Amino acid sequence: MYALSVVPFPSLATTTRTKRAQPIRAMRAVVQRVASASVEVEGRTVSAIGPGLLVLVGIHDSDSDSDAEYICRKVLNMRLFPNEDTARGWDQSVMQRNYEVLLVSQFTLYGFLKGNKPDFHVAMPPQKAEPFYASLVDRFKKSYNADSIKDGIFGAMMKVSLVNDGPVTMHLDSQTPKGAR
Repeated sequence: MYALSVVPFPSLATTTRTKRAQPIRAMRAVVQRVASASVEVEGRTVSAIGPGLLVLVGIHDSDSDSDAEYICRKVLNMRLFPNEDTARGWDQSVMQRNYEVLLVSQFTLYGFLKGNKPDFHVAMPPQKAEPFYASLVDRFKKSYNADSIKDGIFGAMMKVSLVNDGPVTMHLDSQTPKGAR
């Protein structure tokens, strides 16, 4: 739905169309192409990858298996890497390059500010999100090479380190409005 608004300007009236913002209700992923990335918990490295993708995953309270399937398929098939044989940029996926993926659960991707205080009420509650996230990790392992999929520790205070390659960072929601995919 569009709303029509008239914007006054000295000696000029301009008409603009504005689209009403729709709330996002989808699994969210921030995908970063990396030369390397790692996760540390309590001073110990729990996961590390070389070239590949670091994927920060936010799980919405309404997410389902179809959201997980979409994120898995899109992340593994995103053409974010150059093809060294043809010198074409943006031509190959993490699977085509036989690179690794590091998944990190991050509920703060569904945070918003109420005044100056963060609110995370639309994120899936931890007791429901933990098995859902574990199933997402399993889905990635079954869809690719299990040894190439790494993850952090759900619910832990993690230190995530990365060397961003490019930098290349993509934002992905599982239920993008029509026409935006």
